[in-house]
Amino acid sequence: MEENNHISFAESLQALKPITLEEMDSIRLMNRIDTKYLTTEAVLLQILSAATVAGYRVLTAADACINTYRSIYYDTAGLKMFYDHHNRRLVRQKVRTRVYVSSGDSFLEIKRKNNKGRTKKKRIGISSSELMGFGADVRACEYLASHSCFTAGELSPSVETLFQRVTLVNPALTERITIDTMLRFRNFRTGKETSLQDAVIIELKQDGRAFSQMKTILLNLRVKPVRVSKYCIALTLTDPLAKTGRFKEKVRMIEKTIGNKLVTI
Repeated sequence: MEENNHISFAESLQALKPITLEEMDSIRLMNRIDTKYLTTEAVLLQILSAATVAGYRVLTAADACINTYRSIYYDTAGLKMFYDHHNRRLVRQKVRTRVYVSSGDSFLEIKRKNNKGRTKKKRIGISSSELMGFGADVRACEYLASHSCFTAGELSPSVETLFQRVTLVNPALTERITIDTMLRFRNFRTGKETSLQDAVIIELKQDGRAFSQMKTILLNLRVKPVRVSKYCIALTLTDPLAKTGRFKEKVRMIEKTIGNKLVTI
């Protein structure tokens, strides 16, 4: 779908010191707490400026610090994974395939949330040709069955998400921040598409024992924590027949933040 004009962050990102993937992989957040935030591209410029002053580093691979992610969320015919989330079931799962567009690396990923609010992600490499269907991949099917309560035969592509991501790391290596922009969604079952326009979703992954300078930066800029799922928002916007009452408030919150109505075509 046609996009509105987006702000360029290239100059702001160039001011940040780089960190390699190998360095970032050494970070182990043993007492990890994840918190999401919602803001706009205009405010993100201020966040990046403050992060530069605070000494944050930006993940850089092959001279690039902005990476495009394409994810295909799978669900049952009855949208069990969506409704488990909608109905506030504490123990729930999401299954998706994801390709990191710049590198071409592709994975089958299983996210599981327990009754204590902790999320764990498991993944296995797959061929990029299997993003829309991995049923013929015996290894991937066995992996799904052993790490989830679903089998490949029960699932089919539901929603595609496409976005650009920047990852920051603090100087003490006690937190990672993912910043997602240009979020676009497509529903394979209804054929509808939409985008979040200039909305930005930030996720702070921190060691719960350590001070977070990013929390202070976000607080000073009046960016508040939110609970938001890309899959659930995408399906709410693109499936008029689904029961989406709980998430309509989230859609209104996004519209209020960006000061514009979200449009589905």
